[in-house]
Amino acid sequence: MLTTSTVARAGLDAIALKPAECDVSAAESLPVETIAIDYEGRDHLPARETLTSLSSDANVLVTTPVRADGFDPLGDDSIAAGLPDAVGRVLVAGHPAYLTDEERDRAVAPRLGAALETTPDAWVGTESVERIAMATGATQYDLLSRTTHRELRALRSAGFEGDIAVYAPTVLTDDEDRILEAVGEYVSRRRPVERALPDDAAIGTSATGRARAILLEAADDYALAGTPDDVCAQTDALREAGATTVVGYPAQGLEPFLE
Repeated sequence: MLTTSTVARAGLDAIALKPAECDVSAAESLPVETIAIDYEGRDHLPARETLTSLSSDANVLVTTPVRADGFDPLGDDSIAAGLPDAVGRVLVAGHPAYLTDEERDRAVAPRLGAALETTPDAWVGTESVERIAMATGATQYDLLSRTTHRELRALRSAGFEGDIAVYAPTVLTDDEDRILEAVGEYVSRRRPVERALPDDAAIGTSATGRARAILLEAADDYALAGTPDDVCAQTDALREAGATTVVGYPAQGLEPFLE
């Protein structure tokens, strides 16, 4: 569990960072047990020295898209092979936005299997490949949604005993405008929310009426938002449902997590 006052009160087990948005070395100021670094293209992969420094005090996991050149265990895996030995992996299919047409056409299942042969402790991102990810038996890295609690309970009831990590954008405030500023655009892209929103609705702090109500409700479904104590209640509920790790992405930036 995190030990800084604000983050500890929020009940988070790990922090996820987007290297295109922040200097990941700043996470050294957080006494966290686990740091997960999202993949936002090769240009934003942190330097080897930065990863080595972070991993001296935390369990560092780097997201690697198994279909992408440089990370492909059945082809060019030169970038993955160059990661520090102390750094773990989150294996994902890879977001199409970061893949070439050729990379998008590559089969996911055999590449996840091959990658797990050399990195058996890796987490596997479930986005768009849920059944394949489940078949690996590795730690499932799931994105928080309105169905997560139900799915967690169903998996545990069915006898699944593996680890399940849940990733969620996290906003440590109960100020509605700040919540919408941080995650309004993100939740508006979730398909059920997109369908429910009025045409041409504002999705940030200027959202009003029905659109504002929909977005704030969606923030409860797809993000962890509220005071640290509010967020702690949400993380406790996720663990009670069956999650083993709750990973928060600082949607406002790292500053509120350093208080």
